[in-house]
Amino acid sequence: MLSLIGAIGVALTVGLRRGGMILSLLVLPLYVPVLIFAGNAVEMAGSGLPVDAQINILISILFMALVLAPWPTAAALKMSIN
Repeated sequence: MLSLIGAIGVALTVGLRRGGMILSLLVLPLYVPVLIFAGNAVEMAGSGLPVDAQINILISILFMALVLAPWPTAAALKMSIN
């Protein structure tokens, strides 16, 4: 999931000199919800509480990334080649 999000950012910054700084600004806001829900699921599981809601949200984010990530990545790579 994080790799798919990162692939979009890397494709957008592949031709830039200071791409690392811009990459972190582009990708970090997209990582935050994933990390919040995953951390909350770990905390709830450690407390013995059900984690079905958090896992379902993480699975939906994964499926959304699987479906939507290839198009912006391919488009950004095409633009960087030209």
